[in-house]
Amino acid sequence: MVVILAAGLGTRMKSARAKVLHQAGGKTLIEHVVDTALRLTSPERILVVVGHQAEAVREKVAGRGVRFAWQAEQKGTGHALLCARNQLEPFGDPLLVLYGDCPLISEPTLRRLLDAQAEAAAAGTVLTTVLADPSGYGRILRAPDGGVAAIVEHKAAGPEQLAIREINSGIYCFRPEPFWRALDRVRPHPASGEYYLTDVIEQLRAAGEGVAALMTPDSGEVLGINNRIELAAVDRLLRERKVRELMAEGVTIEKPETATVDADVQVGMDSVLEPFVQLRGRTVVGSNCRIGAASILDDTVVEQDAEILPFCVVASATIGAGSRIGPFTRIRPGTVIAEGAHVGNFVELKNTRLGKRSKANHLAYLGDAEIGAGVNIGAGTITCNFDGEKKHRTTIADRAFVGSNSTLVAPLELGEDCYIGAGSVVTHAVPPEALAVGRSRQVNKEGWRRKRRAPNVADALPHS
Repeated sequence: MVVILAAGLGTRMKSARAKVLHQAGGKTLIEHVVDTALRLTSPERILVVVGHQAEAVREKVAGRGVRFAWQAEQKGTGHALLCARNQLEPFGDPLLVLYGDCPLISEPTLRRLLDAQAEAAAAGTVLTTVLADPSGYGRILRAPDGGVAAIVEHKAAGPEQLAIREINSGIYCFRPEPFWRALDRVRPHPASGEYYLTDVIEQLRAAGEGVAALMTPDSGEVLGINNRIELAAVDRLLRERKVRELMAEGVTIEKPETATVDADVQVGMDSVLEPFVQLRGRTVVGSNCRIGAASILDDTVVEQDAEILPFCVVASATIGAGSRIGPFTRIRPGTVIAEGAHVGNFVELKNTRLGKRSKANHLAYLGDAEIGAGVNIGAGTITCNFDGEKKHRTTIADRAFVGSNSTLVAPLELGEDCYIGAGSVVTHAVPPEALAVGRSRQVNKEGWRRKRRAPNVADALPHS
């Protein structure tokens, strides 16, 4: 069983939001920990203890199938386990205790901890690490046999104990039976009234049970988060880890220190990310793609061989194989760009499907539109999709040609192979192969300016 403690407020974050709901590396802290636990065991064997802003925490991870326990009053880590006891005791598995604010802990390290506990005769195993500056952390006091004799909190440690650099990560693996017996003997701290898991170690030793330690060389993995400075540091570490992972899988990242890639992003082999790219959410980029400098993609699918030029913003859209987008293109949610299509500079699409090999290369707004294959959209074209109360759709059939600066007033249908004259305002359906011209006749009035101007002495003066 894996129990994840996520009930606390996190007062040092200076936030109205529960600490575990803050984001690092593109996911909330609790999501990172739950996703790591899911690589160890099945969802029904993962229990998240919630308390402060419980519904919001549940909502974030409920889709993963994990279970929840309720800690109505936050009275310490030991108390959190007591609140979860009824849901944990029926399982005879080793009990792995994690924290919802430790997103860097890795699956391999946790597997080593589980293996160490399985091989030891001890009642529990503590994950430890060595810090250059262990200030604020509980120190590990080793017994002569190499096990853990005690954990001494920083504020209670003497000078010799403060010199110890091996610290308690707060991550444990216990055999259930001796653990619950020891937890029953833990009493609340006189000053705070809280029940601490560290006191379980003392109770186990007092009962003659052994407590082992597993030291991890990567101290970064056990970093918890208490304030915004630590949150930023963990965000940087998570993103560095993700960038290294992608490069190891065959992705070229130019100036990787500038890339912002969220944890769940996928990028195919031989794709290139130019400097300052941001790939957010669950974005998927296929193989042999190029994402231009400073482009931002959020929950977007980019199919193979597509190219997104610099300074594009794309959200909740699909970019088809071999298509070319940008520069300076905005693609909003619900948009699908089909294979081989081109969308150019200062074009905006929203809830629109642009068909195969269609082009909108300059200065257009296409919203709530269905555009067929081989269509040409001229510069300055807009679909007028909103009448002040409702949105309406524009349908443009295959191979239509829409001249520059056309205004298409929805609801509207343009037939196959039709032409729209430049500068037209089109309010009625256009049949296939027809030419629609919706503009007034040009009239030239000779001498108009001279006649308009009233006689004025200044008019006779030469212009400077």
